Amino acid sequence: MGGLAHYLEHAGIPTTSISLIREHSERMRPPRTLWVPFEMGRPLGVPNDAAFQRAVVLAALQLLEVEDGPVVLQDYAVEAPAVITSADGWACPLNLPPVEAAGEIGPLTTAFQQEMQQMRSWYDLAVSRRGSTTVGASGLHIESLADFICTLLAGRIPQVPTAEIPLVRRVNLVADDIRALYAEALTAQPGQDVVGADRLADWFYTETAAGRVFHALRTAGSNTGDAELQAITGSLAVPARLASGA
Repeated sequence: MGGLAHYLEHAGIPTTSISLIREHSERMRPPRTLWVPFEMGRPLGVPNDAAFQRAVVLAALQLLEVEDGPVVLQDYAVEAPAVITSADGWACPLNLPPVEAAGEIGPLTTAFQQEMQQMRSWYDLAVSRRGSTTVGASGLHIESLADFICTLLAGRIPQVPTAEIPLVRRVNLVADDIRALYAEALTAQPGQDVVGADRLADWFYTETAAGRVFHALRTAGSNTGDAELQAITGSLAVPARLASGA
């Protein structure tokens, strides 16, 4: 964003931005930047706190009125509200087979598809409350997300509506959509409207069938003799600290 700000400013368009990594802004030197001390991926603080998010946006916009320069890097002094770190009551009541067990891919994918159906109900409730969603980057219908991943896990290349998005990229977009669906579904459950990002990742990758499928997919891909499938599954984004599996 810092680089883009330079291009826009050169074209005569004033810019302001929000930074989560102060060191990057110090090096990129965009004209106006508000550094915020929040979690990665949450430049406006925690979800579902419209008043707090509005205050952050206004603080960033107010930098347009600052006459100092040519570079303005201002710190936002207010910490984001505390987030929930407990997973008590998180819904995922399935008996999942171990990923490492040979011949257990069938039960694992079945558990994943059942879990997706459960999460879909919570997700629909979350969307109806919020009026928006971050699911949809892959271009696939929600009903097709699980089948897409399960087809890969079975060692086959999924069919997609168009070839506009490279398959390797689409795999990660499908994974993004599934993670987003689970995260949004979780916020609809009682007492879980705000969840820490790290705790959410821990829960997804170690306690859900979806997370175990992702781990199994990476393992299966690394063991296949199909170079294309190996490249596709190897690109699947999993946090490094959780990449070894559950």
